[in-house]
Order: sequence, then structure tokens, then C-alpha cells
Amino acid sequence: MRIYYILMYYASLLVFGGVALALNATCAVLLLLPGRDARAPAVREAIRRLFGKWETWLGTMGLVRAAWSGPGPDGWLHPAVYVANHPSLIDATLLLARIPDAVCIFKPALLRNPCLAPAALMAGYVSGDGGIDLIHDLAAVLSSGRNVLIFPEGTRTLPGAALNPLKPGFALIARRAAVPIQVLIIRVDREVLPRGWPWWRAPRLPAQFDIRVDQAIIPDAEALTDDVVGAVERRFAECLSGEAEG
Repeated sequence: MRIYYILMYYASLLVFGGVALALNATCAVLLLLPGRDARAPAVREAIRRLFGKWETWLGTMGLVRAAWSGPGPDGWLHPAVYVANHPSLIDATLLLARIPDAVCIFKPALLRNPCLAPAALMAGYVSGDGGIDLIHDLAAVLSSGRNVLIFPEGTRTLPGAALNPLKPGFALIARRAAVPIQVLIIRVDREVLPRGWPWWRAPRLPAQFDIRVDQAIIPDAEALTDDVVGAVERRFAECLSGEAEG
């Protein structure tokens, strides 16, 4: 069975890469045409649907199964800052398959990647490594009615840890835009592409992802940013207690 999972993992990478190339080739053409901003919602929806197909593919092949709990999409907050822990490289694809009209952050280095940059630009994703400009840009995204997905650890969780220390940017963005923070809890039954594990090295599979739409935290206008970060960090700790030992 181990051979099957290894072969299907690399086959799945080929499928993912082929679809990504087709999408980005299309978006590269769209970038040259007028009306880019008007097309951004359609591109975000296309990405959401493609990631949904990717989730279905992984489940059908028996590689990764994702179980969701909490309110359905109709009950999700909008606009909101969605924050999640980040145990795996796969997390973002699973979340972007479900969160409606979501914008995420990509590193400026991605702009040099012709296989990924066109779709990110067409979707209106925001580039940045931090700083006040990134906070202003994401607050503007929220003010326009879109959702923002942030991994407040800033990187994937270290192997053997339940959670890395949280960075405060998500709280500053939510306070500036006056929107709630929706906590998403991700549990995985084994380490799947954690920090330090290269994508080209097959992980141990199959894996079960349990994702819960958890509490919404509404920042008080008078609350300190550290207090908001602390409230979210405590909620993650409550839900993930015992994960490091498991």
C-alpha cells in the first residue's frame, strides 16, 4: 500500500501542476486585457471551485480526507478575517476551497514565478511580507466586502509543535477594518508536509484533516492589539491542547 500512496502522490502533483499551468496561462492573457478588476471575482470563484475539485480528487484517491464541522458556508461571516493554524502545506488549498470570496497573502517572490503569479494577480490576492502597507491593503479588501485568509503563525507549524507564536498583523487588520476574526481549527492525524518538509518528498499517507469553523472573536474598539492576539492564541491552545504530544 505504501507504494500506491507514493505513486498516487506524485500523480496528484502532476494533475495539480497541469491544472495550475492551464489556469495561469489563461490568467496571463487576461492580465493583458482591460477590465482586470471586474474579472477578479470570477477568477477567485474559479480558484475556489478548482480547489474544491482538488479536495475531491485527494479524497477519491484515498490520499487525504477532509471533514468539516461547524456552520455551513451560508452561516459563515462575511466579510471577516479568517485565521487558521497551519500544520500542512495542503491547508491553504482546503480552506480556499470553502471560504467564499477569499483573498490571501502571497510572498513578493511569487511575482517572479510565471506558473503561479498570473492567477494570484488576477484574483486580487495581496503581496507582501508584512508592514503597514500590507495592513492597509488587506483592510481595504475587507472594506470592499471580501474575506481575508491569514495564517497568523506566518509559516507552517514546526514539527512536533501544536502552534507557533502568532504574529499580530491579523489583529491590526481586523481592528482597522472593524470586522470579526473567524477562528478555524485544523487537526491532522499525522504530519503531512509540515515546515521543513519539501513538497517533492512524498509524505506519509493517507491522512485525515478535521477542520472546524470555530469561534468568532469581535475585537473591541478599545482593546489592545496584544489582547486580541492573546484571545485568539488562547482559543487555538484550548482546541489544540495535546496535539504536540499526539
